[in-house]
Amino acid sequence: MSLIDDAARVRENAHAPYSGFRVGAAVRTASGRVFAGCNVENAASPEGTCAEAGAIAAMVAAGETELAEVAIIAGARAPISPCGGCRQRLAEFGGAQVPVVMATLDGVQVTKTLGELLPMAFDASHRARG
Repeated sequence: MSLIDDAARVRENAHAPYSGFRVGAAVRTASGRVFAGCNVENAASPEGTCAEAGAIAAMVAAGETELAEVAIIAGARAPISPCGGCRQRLAEFGGAQVPVVMATLDGVQVTKTLGELLPMAFDASHRARG
């Protein structure tokens, strides 16, 4: 099973009663483990959670901290990319070379690196010391 298949499977569990726009994400860690997440909307919009954030939270909760690959799938006409906040979340755990596969339910796929999606990412080296 591919990482996109994992993302598609968890997408079915998305809680999207307001937008109807379900998203699934799956991440593979450097150790090879896979974690998945789906978007979870909230009546008090914008207090929902993105699929990527859910996958990252599951990964960290399991003690993993290094991304090797990311997959995202949604029922859109063209592949969707992670929002700006999720790009930064992904950059916290993955380097610029990490592939991000974005797909539609119809099988259209686009792959970019995390560095292409978030050039000049803010990281720990930018934080002031002292």
